[in-house]
Amino acid sequence: MYLDKKEIDVLSCFLTSYFEDLISETNIWNSFITTHKRLYNKQLPFYNLDDYFEDEINPQDISFLIWYFLNTLQEEKFLAPFNDFIVEVANKIMDVFDKAWENAPANKYLKSYYQIDENVEDFYTARKLIDTLLFKTYLFYPDSILKLRRQEFEIIENSMHDKNLKMFLNENRDSSLQNIYTRLHSLKGKEWAAEIVNSNNRLYKDLLNISKKIRGFFLYKGQDSKNIFIEHIASGKKFDLTKKSFDHSKTLKEVDTILFMGITQWKEEWWFSGVFFQQPFDANFILKEKNSLESRMAVNFLDHQEAATDEMLKMQFSAFKDFNNGSQIVFLPSERIEDYYKEYIKFYNNSLNKSEKEITAAKQRAQKDGFFGTNNKSIDFSDVSETGLLFFNPKSGCEIALAINSAFPMPSNPYFNEEDCEEDVLHLLMYESFSTELVAYCIDNCKNKLPFFKDGIGNKYLDDIDFLLRFWKKYNYHTIPSITYTGQKKEITN
Repeated sequence: MYLDKKEIDVLSCFLTSYFEDLISETNIWNSFITTHKRLYNKQLPFYNLDDYFEDEINPQDISFLIWYFLNTLQEEKFLAPFNDFIVEVANKIMDVFDKAWENAPANKYLKSYYQIDENVEDFYTARKLIDTLLFKTYLFYPDSILKLRRQEFEIIENSMHDKNLKMFLNENRDSSLQNIYTRLHSLKGKEWAAEIVNSNNRLYKDLLNISKKIRGFFLYKGQDSKNIFIEHIASGKKFDLTKKSFDHSKTLKEVDTILFMGITQWKEEWWFSGVFFQQPFDANFILKEKNSLESRMAVNFLDHQEAATDEMLKMQFSAFKDFNNGSQIVFLPSERIEDYYKEYIKFYNNSLNKSEKEITAAKQRAQKDGFFGTNNKSIDFSDVSETGLLFFNPKSGCEIALAINSAFPMPSNPYFNEEDCEEDVLHLLMYESFSTELVAYCIDNCKNKLPFFKDGIGNKYLDDIDFLLRFWKKYNYHTIPSITYTGQKKEITN
């Protein structure tokens, strides 16, 4: 019903790989178990674990892996983990594995792929381990491996005769390696690598601390025997790029040459990662980059570590509740959402009690930094849905959500329709665009009034709702502030 014959063959290989993983002690499956236990104080979601044995094969493992494979390989239908046929198939497979368990040979060669010297200094050695985990390991086959394969097929189809095809493929793989979140626990490859080597290994923290990749345009500012000095054009941030990672330093001649590259921080040094090309200085191009919010956002994670962003969000949250009659959510006709948001922003800015002199100075600082504002075009949300909501997310700021109002049976919501209730709840839960915090708000305030959670299958999901949200919203589970800093004193742009 859900897989064709070829996919059933792949599922067989997938489950056999789980068996070989445990026999050979490669620590792939056990890393998932350890992580789940740390997060939720139990080895697995969904299933009864009274009769469960760690480091051995278990029917609960097989049931879970079948459920995960089916719901990751295809996304058209969501199969409940409690489906009888999943458990029945798992028990039959368990009988096959059980007969082979005592005599199955360990694959020592396989284990070597997941080992790394804890004294390694080279970023590319660590990156190779992450690449192996995400793009060559059975557990992530239906997830990151197939995603990469689809991307590569698309690149080849669109650029088959382009001389830069190999460069496109390499850049895509490098970016995917650093940006992909897995459906299992919404973790990145570096986090799985740290789990594989375990916390006793000296590389554990180094792997976790690999920075996000900054991919964009830089100005070349010179070099010495150890580093190349570059400046991120959009933000003005300066970086020292270690020459250990860059073989093209002799090609850099002119100061303020424009460079396109990716850089990643490893063990407190910035390493080249991805592709590289250069072009002559171009004042118009630089001005365009400085006014690109998208380009500025590439370094947002650096500002959030050092700026009082959380305090700023608290102020905005307080102002939103003052503006919105004490509530952090409002239900509106879609055509009113944008105006309502702009009225709130005006209210918030007025609450800061800044003088005209301070406002002028802030604008001047931004302009000195090369930022002259953005042309915000009006958006007609009514094309998507007649009604929607505006929610203040304490972790990111204002959030607009459409076509899910019937997930909120609240007195303040005049658009609740009981007939659409279950469908809207499922959209809220499963669609990645809706934040974890909005789901939590719905459950905390509405679950006792929603039949899906009160009497339906959703009641069974509540114990494992966080695991499921990580599965459904792998990229947006970890909400980050939607704030970009401009100017020397870090004015904000939402």
